[in-house]
Amino acid sequence: MDSTINIAIAGVGNCTSSLVQGIAYYQNGGANEQIGLMHWDLGGYRPSDIKVVAAWDVDSRKVGKDVAEAIFAEPNCTEVFCAHVKPTGAIVQMGKRLDGVAEHMADYPAERSFMLADGAEPSQEEVVRALKESGAHVLMNYLPVGSQEATEFYAECALEAGVAFVNCIPVFIGSDPAWAKRFEERGIPVIGDDIKAQLGATIVHRVLTDLFAKRGVRLDRTYQLNTGGNTDFLNMLERKRLKSKKESKTEAVQSVTDRRLDDENIHVGPSDYVPWQKDNKLCFLRMEGRMFGNVPLNLELRLSVEDSPNSAGVAIDMIRCAKLALDRGLGGVVEAPAAFFCKHPPRQMTDDEALRATEEFIHEGPLVH
Repeated sequence: MDSTINIAIAGVGNCTSSLVQGIAYYQNGGANEQIGLMHWDLGGYRPSDIKVVAAWDVDSRKVGKDVAEAIFAEPNCTEVFCAHVKPTGAIVQMGKRLDGVAEHMADYPAERSFMLADGAEPSQEEVVRALKESGAHVLMNYLPVGSQEATEFYAECALEAGVAFVNCIPVFIGSDPAWAKRFEERGIPVIGDDIKAQLGATIVHRVLTDLFAKRGVRLDRTYQLNTGGNTDFLNMLERKRLKSKKESKTEAVQSVTDRRLDDENIHVGPSDYVPWQKDNKLCFLRMEGRMFGNVPLNLELRLSVEDSPNSAGVAIDMIRCAKLALDRGLGGVVEAPAAFFCKHPPRQMTDDEALRATEEFIHEGPLVH
C-alpha cells in the first residue's frame, strides 16, 4: 500500500503555515521526537507521509506561489519554527471568496489584513478537476471563521471529487445531519467540526470542568475570554461571524458539566483583537463553584500559547485518521476522531471516552455512523 497521503488545503493562513512547517520539521526523526502528535506511527502513516498537492487562497501575496513560500507571506504572523521548507510543487491557486473574507478587514493595513488577488475565481468544476488531477486524498478546510458559504463550496467539491473532508473551523458540516448523510451516501469520510488545539483554551476549560464534576464540585458560572492579534481575531471583530464559533466552544464545555449551565452563567468565546499579540493567544479563564458544605471555590487561570502551532499536530493526526477511513472504505462522519479532535462533533464524548474510542478506531476498527 502506498503510504503517501496527498492533501489539498483551502486557506493558506497561519494554521496552514504551522501545518506545512510541521510536516517539514518532522520529516526526519522517530517516535522519541513526536512532541505534539498522538502517535509517531498512526495506522501505518508517519508525518513524513503527508504531501501537499493543491491549495487555494484569495490573497495576492500567496496566489501563484509555491505553498512552501506562500506560508511565510503577510499577513501570516505565526512563529517560524522551521524556516527551511522545501518547495512542495503545489502552487497556490485563486480560491472562491464568497463569504470567506469579512468586509471590515479592508479597513485595516495590508500587513494585518488581506490583499485580494486579481483574476477569475474558480468554478466548482475547476476545483473538482484540480482535486482529481492532483491526486488529493484529503481536503483541509482552513478558511476564516464565519465562512459558511465558502466552506459549503469546498465541501461540495470534496463530495464531487471523492476526497475526504477535514473541517478545522466552526462551520457545521460533519455535525450537520444533512451534510453528514450526504458524505455517508457517497462513501466519503468527513471529520469535524472545529479543531481542538493540543493544549488550548477550550481543551483546558473542558478538562477543568470535567475535574469539577468528578470531584463533586458544583460549577455555578464560568467564562473564557480570549484575545489575539492574528487575522483570525481580526476577522472575528465582525460579531455576526461568531455565532457558530461561540456555539462550538460553548457546547464543548457544556458537554462535560455535571449539569448544563443556564446561558447567563456561561460565556465562552473570542473577546478582542490586539494587533501586537500577533499569533499569540491569551486566555483568561474563571470558574466559580461550591464544594463541600456549599463553601465557595473560585479558580482563575491565564494561558498564553502560540495559536497556530497549537493545532498543527492535531491536524496531522486528523489527516492520518481521515486517510485510514478512506483505506477502509468508510463513508460519513468518522465519529471517534471527530469527538477527540474537534470541539463540535456530531456526538460529544468526554475526552477520556473519545481517546479510548479513537485508539480503538486506529488499532482495531471503526466507529462510524
